[in-house]
Amino acid sequence: MNVQGKTALVTGASRGIGRAIAIELAKQGVKRLLLVARDSQKLAEVAAEIEKLGVKTVTLALDLSQMVEVNIAIAQAWRDYGPIHLLVNCAGVAHQSPFLKSPLPNVQQEIAINLMGMYTMTRLVARRMAAQQEGTIVNVSSLMGKIAAPTMATYSATKFAIVGFTQALRGELAQHNIKVIALLPSLTDTDMVRDLQWFRWVVPMTTQKVAKALIDGLHKESPEILVGWQSYLAVWCQRFAPWLLESVLVMAAPLSKDRQKRYRRLKQA
Repeated sequence: MNVQGKTALVTGASRGIGRAIAIELAKQGVKRLLLVARDSQKLAEVAAEIEKLGVKTVTLALDLSQMVEVNIAIAQAWRDYGPIHLLVNCAGVAHQSPFLKSPLPNVQQEIAINLMGMYTMTRLVARRMAAQQEGTIVNVSSLMGKIAAPTMATYSATKFAIVGFTQALRGELAQHNIKVIALLPSLTDTDMVRDLQWFRWVVPMTTQKVAKALIDGLHKESPEILVGWQSYLAVWCQRFAPWLLESVLVMAAPLSKDRQKRYRRLKQA
């Protein structure tokens, strides 16, 4: 896909990967960017930065878990600013805790934003793209959408669901000339993950690297875009030696040594 002269909508655009993708799209020559996030002040800051690059912006302060509000806002935006050619679903949250101690509100928030928020936005935009017989949808999953990890059960579940959702839509929407792509970055240095306990031996990448990988993937029309050598290595290991990868993940996870020892005893039982 050549993004020059196109209109793109990016969710989660106020920070992290979403912000980096919006800025990179502006550098690549999109005509207009619709920026979606909950924080109106941060959205305004990103919009001001993008407008310096000569790209028109529209900010939509929305909570993606509020389906009625999102429906109204997207219908109005489509009417006021014309067709959306590229949708990037990047909004997401991550909570980390052992499964047995996971607070239910955190679990509900991850499902509501990571999964249902993406579903709602995709449904609204894809229907309109189908009517115009043109469009590209990018769903930002994660390496944890391929490889689940201890202490991140719900987050991993939502990201696995995004990969499956994307694969299903790819076949279903092809008849409407809509391409559906999954972007799978590994650990990325963002505000969202800085409060998490990082996994040992994992080297975080920059948001700019993820954004550039997306642009490269769009040009190549890749159905799935893995980012970074660590991702390729992990997926390769998952395919050919899953038992080895599982052991490495337990050793790398921020679990106590006692829990790791108990896990190893259970595996040997």
